Amino acid sequence: MPIYDQKSRIKLVIVGVALFIGAITVIYTNLLVQRLSEREQQQIDLYARTLRFMISSEVDDANTNFVSNEIIDANKTIPVILTDGDGNPLDARNLTVPAGLSEEKRTAFLRAEVAEMKQLHPPIVVELGAGLRNYIYYRDSVLLGQLRTYPLVQLAVITCLGVIAYFAFSYSRRAEQNRVWVGLAKETAHQLGTPLSSLMAWQSYLAESERFRDEPIVEELSKDIRRLQIITERFSNIGSVPILKPEDIAVTTRNAIEYLQSRLSRKVIFTIQDDLPPGTTAQINVPLFDWVIENICKNAVDAMTGRGSITLHLRRPVRSKHQIAIDITDTGKGIPKSKLDRVFLPGYTTKKRGWGLGLALAKRIIENYHEGKLFVKWSEVGRGTTFRLVLNE
Repeated sequence: MPIYDQKSRIKLVIVGVALFIGAITVIYTNLLVQRLSEREQQQIDLYARTLRFMISSEVDDANTNFVSNEIIDANKTIPVILTDGDGNPLDARNLTVPAGLSEEKRTAFLRAEVAEMKQLHPPIVVELGAGLRNYIYYRDSVLLGQLRTYPLVQLAVITCLGVIAYFAFSYSRRAEQNRVWVGLAKETAHQLGTPLSSLMAWQSYLAESERFRDEPIVEELSKDIRRLQIITERFSNIGSVPILKPEDIAVTTRNAIEYLQSRLSRKVIFTIQDDLPPGTTAQINVPLFDWVIENICKNAVDAMTGRGSITLHLRRPVRSKHQIAIDITDTGKGIPKSKLDRVFLPGYTTKKRGWGLGLALAKRIIENYHEGKLFVKWSEVGRGTTFRLVLNE
């Protein structure tokens, strides 16, 4: 299994563990809320029975005072309102009544509280005898209300921790990938240096030799050496901030394609459509930009198995006046929709031979070093693919 897929699964495991912990916490908290709610219900029932006892008791003795102190007065948390049979408030406990209210406004305030409590819990009837009765209205205590919202707070905290862990892991993964990219690029540039120096010496010897004077092979060797120098410079630029300059994007693109044409299959036809005003420039690093064009086009040639056409269309994006878009369209086998989100992943390839780094490297160069965009604009199996490259002017 590719390392990238393993790390993607690790991120899913992190999210799964966070969801599991959140679910267990919410279930446990809801269980506590249910038990506390049942306990408050029992307290209110006891409160009602105590009122019945005190009302039915004809003697104000020590037992009555004890019951009043230990049960009725002991309720310090549950808001309670006692009303008569017509709903007129008689007594209220554990309610915050605004100070300075007249008796009429106080009664109206308590009636409003009764209406609200009636929606939360059915009233408890206190039989007084002779067909008379009082009603006890109540609502949950502040503590129970806080416990009901506590699971939401827990979920928010766990979600935040999960998101932080997710992005921390993603950041560490990207940092690790960057170190690998930089290390690989620097080592490649270093390894190319020795044979390149040797080739330059041989080319100089052949150019000065009478035997090989005016031989086309010497000029071609010179071109390949310059190409190797460019490739070495490309790898050397990985990991450091490349210098971007305003370059004529049409001329630069044509130069890159001309070099590729002479080294790819003659059965591949290249076409450049330029809809930009003459002399339009883009902020690019030419060696790295050429590398991107080369990687995308070589990938297209592989998709066409060496036969077909590649069209490069230079234009401005519809919604941007300060950017330049280059659409690279091939007539290859296309990319299935299920694979579109994987084509830029390091290691992803459909070829039997290959590292699967070309498109990943191209995307990194455009988005990290040029602050542009590279994405699949269109693809259809059996018809071809269009990559869009967006650069800043």
